[in-house]
Amino acid sequence: MSGGGKRRVEHEEHEEHENHERWLVSYADMMTLLMVLFIVLFAISQVDEKKFAELKTGLATGFGAPAQILQGGSAMLTAGGAVAPDDPNLAGSSGNQSTDGTSGSSGNQGSVDPEKVAELAKATEEAAVAKEVKNLKEARDRLKKALRKSGLKNGATFRFDERGLVVTIATDNVLFRSGSDVLQAQGRKILKALGPTLRALPNQLSVDGHTNSIPIHTAKFASNWELSGFRASNVLRYLHNQDKIPFGRMTFTGYADTMPRLPASDPKSVVVNRRVEIVVLARVDDSAGRAVDNLGNTSSSSD
Repeated sequence: MSGGGKRRVEHEEHEEHENHERWLVSYADMMTLLMVLFIVLFAISQVDEKKFAELKTGLATGFGAPAQILQGGSAMLTAGGAVAPDDPNLAGSSGNQSTDGTSGSSGNQGSVDPEKVAELAKATEEAAVAKEVKNLKEARDRLKKALRKSGLKNGATFRFDERGLVVTIATDNVLFRSGSDVLQAQGRKILKALGPTLRALPNQLSVDGHTNSIPIHTAKFASNWELSGFRASNVLRYLHNQDKIPFGRMTFTGYADTMPRLPASDPKSVVVNRRVEIVVLARVDDSAGRAVDNLGNTSSSSD
């Protein structure tokens, strides 16, 4: 029995000693987090004042809110600090502050003047339109030059509308014969001359087919709608196959006789209204379309 008692003593497990230094791990973690926090705060404090002011004005203008972010003092990113007014004073006032940090105006400092915002937006839009019209006029001149070089000076006419630059090719025995959607040799020559310049442009292209008011009904074309659509489609396919203009840059539409250049009562309408138009779409917002039309056709005689 005494031997058994000894064996029990030999296998008896000792209690683990408590680790009194575990707090060092938590302390180290806390110090690391504090260091990261102060680094982030330091990084945030290094603000480009010019860019911050631009961001502030943009957000205030976009949301129609006052440009002033914080009420009170004049320092940026300080307690009670108000962002200094920008150079383009959209508020319509000087925005002066007294030396004690209070506003020199009666609560209107930093508020956006809707009229000045509208003027700025209008000026920006006009500049964009003017630039795009200039680009389209240069494209028109290159297209005219390509036609002259190919001996096809009168192969197409050019004008501007709300969509952009419109290149009109008469279909009367030029692109297509009457009642046909098969491209003629002369029409292919015109498209071949125009194709390389059209391909080089960054603009989207719309190919529009038009007919005169004389109705048609054949086994292939139930009406002028089908005829105009097939003609526009064949021009689009030619530009893709011969000049490698991607399909993604082009669309086609058949308008039948719904958009005549001359009224049906005019004897010339039978010929003039039968046409295919390649529209070089202006790269501006749709709301600026009227401006493209007006500015593009202004002083056209001098171009």
